[in-house]
Formats: sequence, C-alpha cells, structure tokens
Amino acid sequence: LSSQERSVRLRRWYELMMENRDGLARIVTAENGKPLKEAQGEILYSASFLEWFAEEARRVYGDVIPASVKDKRILVLKQPVGVAAVITPWNFPSAMITRKVGAALAAGCTVVVKPAEDTPLSALALGELANQAGIPAGVYNVVPCSRQQAPAVGEVLCTDPLVAKISFTGSTETGKILLKQASGTVKRVSMELGGHAPFIVFDSASVDHAVEGALASKYRNSGQTCVCTNRFLVQKGIHDKFVEKFAKAIERELHVGSGFDAKTTQGPLINEKAVEKVERHINDAVSQGASVVTGGKRHSLGKNFFEPTLLSNVTTKMLCTQEETFGPLAPVIKFETEAEAIAIANAANVGLAGYFYSQDPAQIWRVAEQLEVGMVGVNEGIISSVEGPFGGVKQSGLGREGSKYGIDEYLEIKYVCFGGL
Repeated sequence: LSSQERSVRLRRWYELMMENRDGLARIVTAENGKPLKEAQGEILYSASFLEWFAEEARRVYGDVIPASVKDKRILVLKQPVGVAAVITPWNFPSAMITRKVGAALAAGCTVVVKPAEDTPLSALALGELANQAGIPAGVYNVVPCSRQQAPAVGEVLCTDPLVAKISFTGSTETGKILLKQASGTVKRVSMELGGHAPFIVFDSASVDHAVEGALASKYRNSGQTCVCTNRFLVQKGIHDKFVEKFAKAIERELHVGSGFDAKTTQGPLINEKAVEKVERHINDAVSQGASVVTGGKRHSLGKNFFEPTLLSNVTTKMLCTQEETFGPLAPVIKFETEAEAIAIANAANVGLAGYFYSQDPAQIWRVAEQLEVGMVGVNEGIISSVEGPFGGVKQSGLGREGSKYGIDEYLEIKYVCFGGL
C-alpha cells in the first residue's frame, strides 16, 4: 500500500480502539488484574501509538547528498525491513503491541505477534479491530501459545530466515536468549529489557511533590511496570520526613482489591511466583536489619494479593536493591552526598529509567546527564508518552520505541549512486 493508504487504515484502527475502549480495558483487567481505571488509561495510551504512527507513515523521508564529482548523484532511500516478529509482555498487553506494530505497519512491514501466555486475548481483540479497520489479511498476525510452547515458538521466530526483525519487551534474561537465536541470521533487533530504576530525593526537593511522584512511579500496576521505581535513595536531611509522609500516603491512597472494583488502586500480582519474589526480597532485607514501615505481607483477599510495602534502613547489600522486584515493594536507602547517590544509582548493570527530585538547577543538569539510564524523570514520576523515545542503555536494551525515532527501527537505509550523468 502507499504511505497514505497505510496512514488512513492505521488511523481507522485508532478510531475503532477509541470506540471500543471500555471493552478493551475490561479484557486487560480480566487478563492481568490491573485496576480498571489503569486499564482504561492503557487503552488510551495504546491507541495513541496508532494515531501517532498513522501520521509518521507519511514522513519517512530520504536524502539527496551532494556528490564530490559532477557526473554522480547520491540518493538515500528508506525501505521496510520486511517481516517483523513482535514478542510482548503481560503487564501492558495492549500498549506493548501497538507501540511496536504501529511503527512496523507505518513503515510498510508485516508483523507476527506472539503475546504473553498470560494475556493473549488483548492481542486477539486488537486483531479483530485491525480486520475491521481494513488492515489486509496476513499483515497483522497473532500466534498465541502456552507457557510450555513459548520457548519453541520464540526460537522459530528468531531463527526463521523469512523474519527480518525481532522486537521484544521482557526480561533481560529472555532477551539475551533471543539475541543469541537471532544472531544466526543477523536479524535487526529491538530489545526493551529489565530495569532497576532509582528514585533520588535530594535535600532541596519538595517532599510533598516527591511523595506524590513516588506513589505514582512505584505502585502503578502494583509495581509491575518496566519503569517502576525499584530503589529509593533519599538524602539524609529530609530522609525521615520523606519516609513518614510516604508511609501515610501509602496507607491513605492505596486500596487493594479486585481490578473491577472502582475504589481499587492495587490489583493482584500476575501469579503466585511474583508474590513469592516480593516475600523473598522483604525477608532478606529484614534479616539484614531493614524495618517494615507499612505493609510487608500477603493481603487477606487471596494468594496473589500483596500489601503495598515500605522498607527503611535499607542497604545496597540487600536483594531488593540488587535485582528488580516487580512488585509493590519500596525500599528506602539513606545517602549523604550527590556523588554517593549517583554511584549507587549507576552501580546496576541495567539502565532503563531513573527519577530524581531537586529544586537546584545546576544539580538537575548534573544528575540528568550523569544517570546511566535511557529515560530520566526530573521532578516527575510518570514519564511514558507517545512523543518521547522509550528505551534503555546497558543491559536494559537496544533501540527506541515511540517518538519520531520509533519508525526507524523498522526501516533499512539504502544508498543509491547514479553515475554517468
């Protein structure tokens, strides 16, 4: 199809998502348990990528480069890479698809989507709406599979020579396996992998604003997002005040329950294995001297529900500060100097997102530049937007999604040299 036709059909797909947003949100909540209000927010976010890339489809520009000799002309074309295999996680079962697929289709690629085993229905619902929007048969394909079959299906997608591109969002461990498999045919690869986000609160910060940002950054989707804060670093001068206010905010603002209950802000974790990891991190920290300020145990509602938890007296030797929890656990480390905070934050081998609160302009520049992450929130706990490039550094991944840069992941640059002119 022409770029205009692709744009029109992507736009129609966006419109159908907006018309069906309530039903799509209910599917998300039923599949992964996130509160319905958050699921509705995900659908709006998800649809926005189709709208964005519908517009970007018509802006894939090449170049004419001045040649060093008179009888030659140098052209640069951008062409679709080909079939893109898209492997997505359960925590954002709709948005992680459209962020990839919107860009791929805008570029002129076809896609094969392997959704997470826990959340296939969101992918299939999007497929139904894609059909209604006039996306041609065979352009958006969904391959659901069981947890047992997932490794085999992933290997086929990564090794088949007909697949030109792999885009994956998930754990660093799985990403490394897929990278090895894709290397055999030297595929183009995009990876958005695990994070270990620091949230630094300096003495100059507004404590109230920092607490508000901390609540949003840590406990969205019960702590099960790739950019959730995993380590809180609070400077000595305001440490006690921050912990006190944060604990009160958790107890006042957060409500555990069914995702379909209107007052719920914290739904269940995805499975019991996730709950066990939160418990393991808490037990390890407490055994080394950490204090439970609030929460700390499973919720009475059921085995997959866990109380929003805040720990103080945390050190960098504890498990919860060395690996990603992916649950409703907020460990707070006290620090003294800016250099100390930067050193702790950058000690991780991953770098997806990072956050810090400060009212010192010089400090803001220094810290924003020194944090080894792909995305930084300055006095802001929620950073995801369709306009911003999403991705990480170090072992948090390769490439960027969304923004004006996202479509480049699905395009090849071809150099054409005209001679004999």
